[in-house]
Amino acid sequence: MAGQRPKGWKLLKAALATRKSATMLAFGFSSGLPFALLIGTLTAWLGEVGVKLATIGIFSWIGLAYSFKFLWSPVVDRVQIPGLERIGRRKSWIALCQAIIAVCLALLALTNPATSIGNFVLIAFAAALASASHDIAIDGWRIDQADEESPIELLSALTQFGYRTASIVGGAIALVLAARMSWPNVYLIMAAIFVVLLLITFTAPDTPRPERQKLYGALAEPGALKPGVRALLLAIVGISWLWAIVRLVTFAVSMLEPAAPGATPPSVADFTKTWGVLIIIATVFVPLAIAAIANRLARSRDKVLTARDSAHGPGRTVMNHLYSALVDPLAELSARMGWGVLAAIGFILTYAICYNIWASFAYPFYLDYMHYTKDQVAFASKIFGIIMTMLGISLGGYLFAKIGRFPTILMGAILPPLGNFLYADLADGAPMIDGFAHLLRLDSLARMFGSDERMMRLLLAICYENITTGLALTAFVAYVSSIVSKKYGAIQYALLGSLLSLVGTLGRGAVGEAFDTYGYAPVFRWTAATALVSTIFVLLEWWRVTAQERRAAAAETVQADRPAKVSQALGETGQPAR
Repeated sequence: MAGQRPKGWKLLKAALATRKSATMLAFGFSSGLPFALLIGTLTAWLGEVGVKLATIGIFSWIGLAYSFKFLWSPVVDRVQIPGLERIGRRKSWIALCQAIIAVCLALLALTNPATSIGNFVLIAFAAALASASHDIAIDGWRIDQADEESPIELLSALTQFGYRTASIVGGAIALVLAARMSWPNVYLIMAAIFVVLLLITFTAPDTPRPERQKLYGALAEPGALKPGVRALLLAIVGISWLWAIVRLVTFAVSMLEPAAPGATPPSVADFTKTWGVLIIIATVFVPLAIAAIANRLARSRDKVLTARDSAHGPGRTVMNHLYSALVDPLAELSARMGWGVLAAIGFILTYAICYNIWASFAYPFYLDYMHYTKDQVAFASKIFGIIMTMLGISLGGYLFAKIGRFPTILMGAILPPLGNFLYADLADGAPMIDGFAHLLRLDSLARMFGSDERMMRLLLAICYENITTGLALTAFVAYVSSIVSKKYGAIQYALLGSLLSLVGTLGRGAVGEAFDTYGYAPVFRWTAATALVSTIFVLLEWWRVTAQERRAAAAETVQADRPAKVSQALGETGQPAR
């Protein structure tokens, strides 16, 4: 089974074959359920009770917990939880986070978002932090537990299987339940599911904790930057991150608090224009600049260790944790890619931005604006939509093999934003979609299956969006996997992957305010223009990689020609030719 990834019923059979693989299936489900409930389904509840789209956009900032989780990943990886450590290194964190999520879901059920939106957001944010932290522990558990009987390929496939199943439960099934009972009752049921998952966690196997001195050995070896130098660089990065987080939190609180009589409420659009770029600079480009400085200092003999550093302690350990999460991965990337790292970061920040911006408003658009029923949206968005996403993922893999990496990535940059024109058309009554459907007789096909034209319009829009988004995300994963180093693979992948949703998440508040002000159709058309930005960065990165490969090929040719020229110069006798 090693090296193979079973699918369908074979995958489910493999999941039930051993306790380890069955646990991985449960952990994948546990990872996907809170994300579906907090980032997607909860916005349907907020829209139903009349919460403004601008506020929903601010609410979606809780998704930054998933974007920034690499910041505290060393804590989850290394810190022992008093009292719970005895149940296992990873299980202690997974169990604690599952318990917090269960409590938070129950508290959400007991809170009215229409009258207590501030408390509602704080509870949801606590749940998102716990969910992101428990994802870190689950990723570590999967890597630790991989062996010949349960290879990493199988465990990764089981994670995705469980995650996709959870997205159906937290999306489609939650919407179907909400059509038949109150939202608080739906979230109480989901909290009960987490209690069951918590019981499964206690039965899972676990691995022992490694010796502390083995964790960051490279930072103590000769040639590494001195601790004082690392501390200074880390302080600059830490201050930048702290400023950005505090700025986001304080504005979110000001948005959620009732405005004083006669006072002008804060504008998300103004905040995004004024502070959005600065926040991205503080969280992305300041660490990148510090990483470049670290590489420069590493070439100065007075800034590096000349002998092994044997000092250790709690402060040094914390510094090593943070330095390895925030500076080291970018330093390696910057050293290897040079100035080309800017094109790569620009590509990552803008790729799939259109999807990331609008995702939180899908349910309010379908349910409150277009007036589809919860059952219709549950089927179209979560059942039919997931099938189309998997089709897009398969198409992305096929295109990679058929036409190559960057042509596929370029398609992933251009095609998904064009889907916003379909949603704009849907918001305007779908004249273009109807014309296309009538031309291909899809309207007759829909009636044949007992559906109607309204449902056909929704399915066509979701079909295009999910196929192209699945293709784009497949291209993104392949691209990031190709530029990370094996030494820093997990940390670099987590860091770069988190940047994918950063700009989109920050922009949701402004987009929500724009939806409130201008309506859905115009904003859909405006956001489609993001394809231009991501396409430019893809072309720049394509040019960089092509030029790099051309230089490498030329160097190999020169190297191959050198022995022949030397041999010719020496002549057949082995003496220099005259």
